[in-house]
Amino acid sequence: MDREARHRALEHIRENIARFGYHLYIVSGKQNPRFAYTIGLSPKLGHELIFAGGVLFMYKEVGTIIRGVVDQSTLRSAAAAEACDVAPFGTFSFRPCDPSWVTLLMLGATDFYQRSDIPALQVVPDDGHMTIDVPDMAVPWSPQSAPLWQWLKEPWAFSVPSDSEAVTDLDALRGFAVTEACRWEENYWELFAGAGPDVPEEEKRVVGLGMLLAADPSLAPVLGLKIGDGIWREGDLEWHPWETPEAKGESAV
Repeated sequence: MDREARHRALEHIRENIARFGYHLYIVSGKQNPRFAYTIGLSPKLGHELIFAGGVLFMYKEVGTIIRGVVDQSTLRSAAAAEACDVAPFGTFSFRPCDPSWVTLLMLGATDFYQRSDIPALQVVPDDGHMTIDVPDMAVPWSPQSAPLWQWLKEPWAFSVPSDSEAVTDLDALRGFAVTEACRWEENYWELFAGAGPDVPEEEKRVVGLGMLLAADPSLAPVLGLKIGDGIWREGDLEWHPWETPEAKGESAV
């Protein structure tokens, strides 16, 4: 970012802090999950807030959740911060953020304050709204402790394009095994924990393919699918190829 662009960005942050009490960055990752964090709360409340993952919630809902949390909490310390309800999105609790996460994710805040030791609390969804992309940010970042976030530092390790995406469903994102997989384009898959045609549109999400591969290494066979091919599995979790009418020697209807 050049000097003029940085100046404009900083002025925009200051204007939002003056108008709303904080500035909110929402960062849509490629292979890393989405995350959001505040700038401007720590001088008044003692901490900034960061909401990492939580793909169950849509983009605008994240902003509403942060606003609801700010309106209800003093947040002077992780121990004193009480869980709060933000209807209709559930109950949110707080964890202290290890500094390694702050330096990796909260770049706008470290630039704004010109320091890296920014206190931050992680906003954590309740069990009913938890998804596999929510890390434990009280633990120092590492590829082992947060495999879905490993691409923050680790090089892309797969033979498919690094911008590869997958449409998946909320059950898969809650940790249920993917049972149907197909590849429709060079960098586009569908991976569902159940029958894809039965998944309502409101329960579908687009995520980085690397996120799902990191969560479940048994998905590795999807990397070898040709465009238009698919595989499925049941309780034994052994993958089987789709059988098309042509493969069965039947005539397509």
